[in-house]
Amino acid sequence: MEYTSSSDKITRDYFDSLLLETRYVDSVLPSTKLELYGRTFDTPIMTAALSHLHNTAPNGMVVYAQAAAKANAVHWVGMGEDKELEDIVATGAATIKIIKPHEDNKEVFRKIEHAVKIGCFAVGMDIDHAFNSSGGYDKVFDLPMKAKTTEELHDFVQAAGVPFIAKGVLSAQDAERCLKAGCKGIIVSHHHGIMSYAVPPLMILPQIMEVVGKQIPVFVDCGIESGMDAYKCLALGATAVGVGRHLMPLLKDGADATAARMKEMTGELAGIMARTGVCDLVHFDPTIIHKRSF
Repeated sequence: MEYTSSSDKITRDYFDSLLLETRYVDSVLPSTKLELYGRTFDTPIMTAALSHLHNTAPNGMVVYAQAAAKANAVHWVGMGEDKELEDIVATGAATIKIIKPHEDNKEVFRKIEHAVKIGCFAVGMDIDHAFNSSGGYDKVFDLPMKAKTTEELHDFVQAAGVPFIAKGVLSAQDAERCLKAGCKGIIVSHHHGIMSYAVPPLMILPQIMEVVGKQIPVFVDCGIESGMDAYKCLALGATAVGVGRHLMPLLKDGADATAARMKEMTGELAGIMARTGVCDLVHFDPTIIHKRSF
């Protein structure tokens, strides 16, 4: 794979540095069923919150949603027009909408209201898209962004009426502040290397889990390409994982091909669970993971 940022390469190297022990005695066939916000899914392997997939495949955003529905997986969606989100939800995919940190909070509240009204079962914000690389606030498609305070996040949580999730958490400090704001989930992510030399999500995940514990779901994305990658995230405390760029090339082949890869990754995950004595998603054990030192 060709990497477009130092953070992506570091993340891949960290994934590959983690080794597993096996535990066969008393092991059973595992279940990959995910219980999330009152719903049941076949897999903890979710789509990641991508945007503008029309550049990848015709009607790519809808095809992406159709794939998640076929895999009975959680579907996340990023930036886009209202009509596009409506088309995505109409596929039947269980959808979570991630909203940009718009400078104008009225636009944030409007997007929250629209997403909930049309049937998104959770919403959130990618808090890591506030700044540009020159020390100013970012503009995304000429729309001004701004960093949000704990109090503003709390206001969004209160307005949503459904679980509100902060995406782009990469420190125990931000995790703690998201908890204080009342967020019902966080995504540990460096947003595909939005900052160079960002700590790999799995390296910081144990520190974040010390803060969060079992209080809210913790999701992980960035660089996940296999059931083995997903396993390592889950073993270190993640509730579920988001897969985005790994699936993008398949979208041109349609929803069935994309869903097939998601199901294949779920099978890879189940195979490793069986060989390490993990019977279901709530019985992962971080002591199975060993950091390579040779």
